[in-house]
Amino acid sequence: MSDRVYNALFLCTGNSARSILAEAILQSEGQGRFRAYSAGSNPAGKVHPYSLDLLKIMGHPIEGLRSKNWDEFSGAEAPRLDFVFTVCDNAAGETCPVWPGQPMTAHWGIADPAAVTGSEAEKRAAFAEAYRMMFNRISLFLALPLESIDQMSLQNRLREIGAEKAEV
Repeated sequence: MSDRVYNALFLCTGNSARSILAEAILQSEGQGRFRAYSAGSNPAGKVHPYSLDLLKIMGHPIEGLRSKNWDEFSGAEAPRLDFVFTVCDNAAGETCPVWPGQPMTAHWGIADPAAVTGSEAEKRAAFAEAYRMMFNRISLFLALPLESIDQMSLQNRLREIGAEKAEV
């Protein structure tokens, strides 16, 4: 078993909901094998309160979570990235910075729960659904034998995970 710690970055436009959920999930579920980050192309400047509420309920630490620009991860001082995942369709279509480390990339699009209108219950249900889908995708990702799988197979599997309906 390798002692290597992998760095993963989750990208979204606003970095207030989906990418924040993914960062918190991978950081805790990765059990020290991963260092998770999130960022946005046009950050909202604050984490959506429903994201924080849900993460607390699900037992994930929320200390240090903040909405930040993806430029923080493209400079000389940025961590060397192994994986970059876009979790919204807007970020997937944008021209991204050059990431240190030539990471593997995949698109894991999930509907934006922060864009849902309706009652508070409907909005919170949208956040719960985004969390469920992201948790399931991250669980599939964590089950991959990263140390022994070849690059091409791994890249294909990352894309397949993004296409999963996240049923469990």
